[in-house]
Amino acid sequence: MTEHIVNPRGERRRLGDWLPRNEEHLVQYRLALAARARDRGTATLRNSVVQELAALVNGDAVLRMDMTRAIAQSHEEGHILGYASIDELMSIIDYLMTYAPPFSETGLIHCPLNAVLDWPMCMPSGYALFRDPALNAQIKRVLNCWSGFLDGPHSRGHLDTSSPDGWFSAEADARIGLLQFVCDPARPHWGFASWNQFFTRQFREGMRPVDEPENSKVIVSACEAAPYNIQHDVKLDDTFWIKSQPYSLCDMFTAKHADLAQAFVGGSVYQAFLSAFNYHRWHAPVSGIILDAYAVDGTYYSEADAEGEDPGGLNDSQGYITAVAARAVVVIESDDPAIGKVGCVFVGMADVSSCMIDALPGQRVRKGDELGFFQYGGSTCCLVFERDVIRSFVPQPPFDDNAAPLKVNARIAIAR
Repeated sequence: MTEHIVNPRGERRRLGDWLPRNEEHLVQYRLALAARARDRGTATLRNSVVQELAALVNGDAVLRMDMTRAIAQSHEEGHILGYASIDELMSIIDYLMTYAPPFSETGLIHCPLNAVLDWPMCMPSGYALFRDPALNAQIKRVLNCWSGFLDGPHSRGHLDTSSPDGWFSAEADARIGLLQFVCDPARPHWGFASWNQFFTRQFREGMRPVDEPENSKVIVSACEAAPYNIQHDVKLDDTFWIKSQPYSLCDMFTAKHADLAQAFVGGSVYQAFLSAFNYHRWHAPVSGIILDAYAVDGTYYSEADAEGEDPGGLNDSQGYITAVAARAVVVIESDDPAIGKVGCVFVGMADVSSCMIDALPGQRVRKGDELGFFQYGGSTCCLVFERDVIRSFVPQPPFDDNAAPLKVNARIAIAR
């Protein structure tokens, strides 16, 4: 197939290193994926969930039109995708169903399908396409299938010390600090049964102590995450799709749980994003009783079209995705009556296919106890507080995209 010449884009805004900032790395990656998919030597899709995705798109006139146009618009803008048709795209997705990301110092791709869809999803036809409920339901099945592969022993190909691809190589260790996590270098694959088990690795005892565990006024970070935004006086319903992307409580918690959302009207939201190299489990920011815990089906590759042709991919849509993306919501009734309810919203973005909740309604948790985890990677999380609860947040804007993540269980706020 013939590719257009890519427009020079330079460095792109990338939060958390889920995709490289250099567009040329993504171009070479997409072309290599396409070549491997073609080299498999079969025109038949091997995986049933990808066959179903192809049948859905090709069998629905609107979906077929929007996907065809989104691909074409990407080419017209000069972007190199590695594919020029729906069938070629499906072949690449099929290949990815048995793919485990290798480590890379320069062009690490933690979210391979995000890399493949990076430009079509922010084309004019892509905005509506990736909001379609039926398409997202099938994408969820595709991503769950891939996560199933990452749960198995065949996903451990790069869980070794070999350079440059091994996750236990010296180069990777310099980025991750492997020995702060529970692992055993003397065992095959350092004791990890699968890629997902490595990616959801746990800290060794004492590595992330809880800040003032007995002081209810000290609220701690639920994730190992870098501050992204703080907003006060949040509304029940707001225009989350516009450029400023204000938080819309009813959309974050869903209309079905409007009673929960109502409790936070006029309150504050603290949002932070997770890094690809760091810890991907969630912890309780306060002590109390789990009032509610539920998963929300949503989008995976939908962007805010107010961002235009978004040079940061999903990164500049962080506020928007809290209302539309697949996510887990956990609400804690704090032991401190002055704090009241605390909403924890853990948002799965792009290739993040499963938000796994461990804490159940009625369960008592202490500050720092685990609440759940992202099955593959992570993206962004919000802590939502009632009106006039927060005296002050420790992190203060302007926030630096390149700053080190705030440690899980570290202080993020002081309650009144």
